[in-house]
Amino acid sequence: MNILILGGGGREHTFAWKINQSPRCKNLYIAPGNAGTKAHGTNVDISPMDFEAVKKLAIDKDINMVIVGPEAPLVAGIYDFFKNDAALQAIPVIGPSAKGAQLEGSKAFSKAFMAKRNIPTAGYREFTQATLQEGLDYIEQLTPPVVLKADGLAAGKGVLILNDVAKAKMEFSAMLDGKFGAASEKVVIEDFLDGIEFSVFVLTDGKDYQVLPIAKDYKRIGEGDTGLNTGGMGAVSPVPFVDEVLMQKVTDRIIIPTVKGLAEDELDYKGFVFIGLIRVDNEPYVIEYNCRMGDPETEVVLPRLENDLVELLVALAEGRLGEQTIQISEKAATTIMLVSGGYPEAYEKGKVMTGFEKVTDSLLFHAGTKQVNDKVVTNGGRVLALTSFGKDFKAALALSNKNAALIDFDKKNYRTDIGFDL
Repeated sequence: MNILILGGGGREHTFAWKINQSPRCKNLYIAPGNAGTKAHGTNVDISPMDFEAVKKLAIDKDINMVIVGPEAPLVAGIYDFFKNDAALQAIPVIGPSAKGAQLEGSKAFSKAFMAKRNIPTAGYREFTQATLQEGLDYIEQLTPPVVLKADGLAAGKGVLILNDVAKAKMEFSAMLDGKFGAASEKVVIEDFLDGIEFSVFVLTDGKDYQVLPIAKDYKRIGEGDTGLNTGGMGAVSPVPFVDEVLMQKVTDRIIIPTVKGLAEDELDYKGFVFIGLIRVDNEPYVIEYNCRMGDPETEVVLPRLENDLVELLVALAEGRLGEQTIQISEKAATTIMLVSGGYPEAYEKGKVMTGFEKVTDSLLFHAGTKQVNDKVVTNGGRVLALTSFGKDFKAALALSNKNAALIDFDKKNYRTDIGFDL
């Protein structure tokens, strides 16, 4: 098979690494890819949002399957673009339709989807510019922390948790006034849930599902979960506190109703559902849905998956997912993300990276890197993920930390305490 992966981050490098191991993969293309993905296939410098360029590539390279990494092309309708084009409709796209992708693309949509099925989640209300005063009055009666969420996609920056009512009112007004552009034309105010988070990854063909390895990521920039939110500083899998009892609750109350709901609402959905969860008094609640795999969770989930991923995705596309059996490694995996100095705020690109050849016993997944002549340079805020295996997450973490110290670039930053709360 000729396979195309859309995207250029750590998640897509992990997909490329995993897919390249399959005997069913003949040629692999990654658009646009990064300095790491070229070890597993051919990078093609086109944007996943340029659907016409993606079409030309799919036809020119006789592509047999497209795997969509990031959420933006899914929300913009790349699945529908292929389905409605006579030249492309025979090519399976791994990802939901634009309507299905609203699970991630609209917080209000996902909240209504859950409410209809009694899927446990935080209580909420939604507001627009027309109901601004109503929203301000509502915030006034809340006990902090106040949770504000931009309804649409805001590149991971659209969720604010504020400990001060006056600040919450100010931020709420700013969001409805365009702080996150069109993403915050509608704002969801949620009840605050106090607990510990984890992520469940489900592969579904719209009628059946399979559960992939469970993970927990760490979003804050600083040790001990302090400082600003980022796209993710590291992840662990499995998650020690997710036992059989908790997982059975997740399956019965969340996964099964979610997959049934997709069918009931006739949402065309053939791909990954990432369910962000929080455990409160040993009860699971949904924080959010994503319509694709997470990053950096993919960097610990796929290495622990022992199945041939291409076989699974072919079964998914052919409606045979229910016949598959998921095989998961007993080993623990931990990933640490090296980031640019200043991230998640202003940071510089183009820093020369060295030390790759010193790393042993860890997988290197490039996120924000670029090849310039014979050098690898930084090309993003989150630069490189180091994934290691161990008998438990502590052993895996020790290995990732050891190797993280060996990679060098100017103003490198990373957290050494991933898994500190487990």
